[in-house]
Amino acid sequence: DEEEDYMSDLFIKQDVRPGLPMVRRVKEAIQKEEKQKEANEKNRQKSIKEEEKERRDLVLKSALGNENKGFALLQKMGYKSGQALGKSGEGIVEPIPLNIKTGRSGLGHEELKKRKAEEKLENYRQKVHMKKQANEQAADQFRIRFKNKQEERKMEGDLRKSQRACQQLDMQKDIDVPKETWFWIEPEEEDKKDEEDKEDECTSSDLSVSEKLHILTAYLREEHFYCIWCGTTYEDSEDLSSNCPGDSAADHD
Repeated sequence: DEEEDYMSDLFIKQDVRPGLPMVRRVKEAIQKEEKQKEANEKNRQKSIKEEEKERRDLVLKSALGNENKGFALLQKMGYKSGQALGKSGEGIVEPIPLNIKTGRSGLGHEELKKRKAEEKLENYRQKVHMKKQANEQAADQFRIRFKNKQEERKMEGDLRKSQRACQQLDMQKDIDVPKETWFWIEPEEEDKKDEEDKEDECTSSDLSVSEKLHILTAYLREEHFYCIWCGTTYEDSEDLSSNCPGDSAADHD
């Protein structure tokens, strides 16, 4: 193509606003590329399979003539072109379409491919389902751990309250040494203990927070008639049993 004369009247009359010349060049480049593709497609040598397909389609589109022996036999039996098959004309009008196999795979290969594709899809669905179940289980376990951690923190807080109350009530009764070392809150800065104290600590550490809280609650109720949940010191055991709902947080909820 000859280059356009940009000094001609045709170019001067065109809209030359900023940005438009660039758009025009892009359009020209796209048009040239499309023309080049069309030329390449026309000049491309067709493969043997493509030529066979074109010849086959051309033959299949053309109607049978008298030179065809099968068609000649049908005409002798009274058949006319365009008529349905059968004595009463209830048969088909158009021939059964051909299903031409062009590949080199054996019989049943397509069914095998289809079955494998279905199995692959089913395996993928199972993996997605299993992954979803694993995520749900992980979320449930996280919620359980979080809830247990919250409950454990709450019990630790209740245990510290019980230890403070036990220490105050014991001191009011002039008890200088707690019944168990962990009945009172230990000071933050404490000298190192001897081996016996360490053994006692190991023994007490074997108990869980809930077990310690249960033991200390029972001690406060029996020794001081005090309920940590009510925050009240009762006169005697009879007053405690008649006015206190129970010896656990659940009983007071």
